[in-house]
Amino acid sequence: MALNKNALIRYKTIDKCLQNNMRDWTLEDLIDACSDALYDLAGKDVNVSKRTIQLDLQHMRGDALGYNAPIEVYEKKYYRYSDPDYSITNIPLTENDMSVLSETMDMLKQFQDFSLFDEFKGVFQKLEDKIYTQRHHKAAVIHLDKNANLKGLELLDELYQAILKEVVLDLMYQSFKAHAPSMIKFHPQLLKEYNNRWFIVGMRDENDKILTLALDRILGVDYDFKSRYKSAHLDADAYYEHTIGVTVLSNRELQDVVFRVDRDNAPYVVTKPFHHSQKILEEHDDGSVTFQIHAHLNYELERLLLGFGESLEVIGPKRLRRRMRSKFKKALQSYE
Repeated sequence: MALNKNALIRYKTIDKCLQNNMRDWTLEDLIDACSDALYDLAGKDVNVSKRTIQLDLQHMRGDALGYNAPIEVYEKKYYRYSDPDYSITNIPLTENDMSVLSETMDMLKQFQDFSLFDEFKGVFQKLEDKIYTQRHHKAAVIHLDKNANLKGLELLDELYQAILKEVVLDLMYQSFKAHAPSMIKFHPQLLKEYNNRWFIVGMRDENDKILTLALDRILGVDYDFKSRYKSAHLDADAYYEHTIGVTVLSNRELQDVVFRVDRDNAPYVVTKPFHHSQKILEEHDDGSVTFQIHAHLNYELERLLLGFGESLEVIGPKRLRRRMRSKFKKALQSYE
């Protein structure tokens, strides 16, 4: 049963009244109490009918809301809880409730490095303790990938704050190909996560070209409060629209990629598309399927296609097909 806000306020108000054994509560008293509570919320009179409160009492007694409240009538006109210690706020969590809480906590903890969640850390700890004490014998039913040992994670919140406050950064950065680190004056725009790695996207000081830097390659961060921050007005959804991963290339690299997947693996590609533009071009008699996506020809796309090994054949464009063939030849040589 779905609860609207007013109904929830009425249930909590009735619950509070019936916990007060120092007073006898008539139906009219409960109507007045609920009306007052709703007035405090909305700042205007809310018409609470006798029928509404009668239905509320019926719902609270029932199992639909999970309350099963022991509401009884005595002296033919007063209402109370037969159990003086009962309250709808003391209802034990169901197994389904515990599962939902556990799964939600696991997901939220993925973002615990951000100061945005600082004020919730106490709440998280209390929830975790509650969950543990009630179902510590239960194993997790959701497991999320997270590389806790990945370098650069400690910079997440620092860089997040720099973006929010529009601060220019001096980054000590060393790519995998560079022999030595170099200094980059950087205007950060957004943080991007892909394949359990974090990246910061922004612009160099000397030009407006968008640059993507891996957090695990950043060796130092300093602030330049004197330089004026430049905003790229970057729309992340539009920016990554044609990209798999984080490497966004020029429109010259935007191609229709056609590939054929064998019978055993085609269902996986159907149910988990490589890209939102994916479509089926042909279903073959042998069970294989030919697909097409419209995306940048970047490193991440190649890694994705290579991951399917011999079960996937790139049909076009020809340039990508040649690259795939060359990589498979080199791989074969390693095994000979």
